[in-house]
Amino acid sequence: MPIAAHRWMFTAPGAPLERAAFEPVPGAGEVVVQVAGCGVCHTDLGYYYDGVRTNQPLPLALGHEISGRVVAAGDGAAGWIGRAVIVPAVLPCGECDLCRRGLATICRAQKMPGNDIHGGFASHIVVPARGLCPVDEQRLAAVGLTLAQVSIVADALTTPYQAVQRAGVAPGDLAVVIGAGGVGGYCVQVARAFGAAVVAIDVDARKLEAAARDGGAALTLNAREHDAKALKKAVAGFAQAQGLRATEWKIFECSGTAAGQGSAFNLLVHGATLAVVGFTMDKVELRLSNLMAFDARAIGNWGCPPELYPAALDLVLDGKVKLAPFVETHPLADINQVFHAVHAREITRRAVLVP
Repeated sequence: MPIAAHRWMFTAPGAPLERAAFEPVPGAGEVVVQVAGCGVCHTDLGYYYDGVRTNQPLPLALGHEISGRVVAAGDGAAGWIGRAVIVPAVLPCGECDLCRRGLATICRAQKMPGNDIHGGFASHIVVPARGLCPVDEQRLAAVGLTLAQVSIVADALTTPYQAVQRAGVAPGDLAVVIGAGGVGGYCVQVARAFGAAVVAIDVDARKLEAAARDGGAALTLNAREHDAKALKKAVAGFAQAQGLRATEWKIFECSGTAAGQGSAFNLLVHGATLAVVGFTMDKVELRLSNLMAFDARAIGNWGCPPELYPAALDLVLDGKVKLAPFVETHPLADINQVFHAVHAREITRRAVLVP
């Protein structure tokens, strides 16, 4: 029996998203996921407002933070039917040379919902079954979360999870997170769960308060109240007071702003690791020789390999990372109003749209 489905189509930058009907038909190795929730990410706003190009030409349904239930499957994927899942924000092919060598995040055949294929601002989505992350609904209920709420694991949590893992964060480290919003707020929590003492930096006092109250940040600094030198001095003073190293700081740029990227680079110390997590179209003027002088390194972070999703989800299900204080749900039918409110910073938590 055909599934009645609809999705909200992005037709032109800034134009209202329009509802359209479609028939979700899975091919071999694919499944149809009935969407429980889809988070609104800064990247979606970049496509909609800032002229960032999608890989698939418009019209296109946006949305890449997706959770739901598999309701249909193509050949070879029937075992997924009925299961609750999180759809990875980046789905590598799993078969190419890059994937076989453990470089799935740069797979050239990868599929990103809302970029390469139609995304999750819809009632249903067709995606490859390979890489889906199963959700234990009993454990989910035990921590008081809904399937819709864990949609944000698909990007807002797993992307900083990969960044923290790649940076080698360990007990006794000092981690500095620039931008304590949707992604940065989870970066604070993940770095803390890995054993670091965390400093959160932002320009929004509300986000800083949440990072300290619910995220476990040991120190918060408002970048509006400190210039570059004062920020570094404050972080260094905190490190000294806490008996932490003055070297090898792990710095995570999550703001996706030129100012945030500049602040992150200015915090380099000897042996530092700078992990770039946020995205902006703006250009930043930097003296790259600082990387040489400090024997530091800078790492980009695109998505997260599907094989890391279960461990990231476990942090939530074990109560080490909080989702509920940082998420709010809205009806999918309100997508145009929600996009506007998120863009205008009227919504400070991660908005999840529920069909």
